[in-house]
Amino acid sequence: MFKPLKKPENTMDEVSLISVLTNAEYGILSTIGPDGYPYGMPMSFVYINNAIYFHGAAEGHKHENIAYNDKVSFCIVGKTEVVAEKFTTNYESVILFGNISKVIGNEKQEALFAIVDKYSQQYSEKGKTILQNMLDRIHVMKINIEHVVGKSKGY
Repeated sequence: MFKPLKKPENTMDEVSLISVLTNAEYGILSTIGPDGYPYGMPMSFVYINNAIYFHGAAEGHKHENIAYNDKVSFCIVGKTEVVAEKFTTNYESVILFGNISKVIGNEKQEALFAIVDKYSQQYSEKGKTILQNMLDRIHVMKINIEHVVGKSKGY
């Protein structure tokens, strides 16, 4: 079902792949809806427990698509560098596929705290206090990874 890379020499090793999953700022979540159109949206995320977590609104286009089909892809771009004189780009990227589901309970809190630690580490304690008071109003989703591949050139 999942096709191999056309240039296997660009396959990223596992350490580099985990580094991109852990350190990249955002990824593009792609869903498909009942109208047949793909829908991609940039998402802040955290990679923990071998899954991708993010938070957002509890309703909308994304959720309509997920209700229709819970299979998604998530594309992450790490470092990039245009090498103009060689008409190329050095890059690192990861694309993964999986199914998406709502997260509740302790797992939800763990994911939200990890997001605070990733994006606002210097304000971690304050962020966690604020989140503790808002847990019931925050919607968290999880991508259960079924297939992942990273590729890079020049890094």
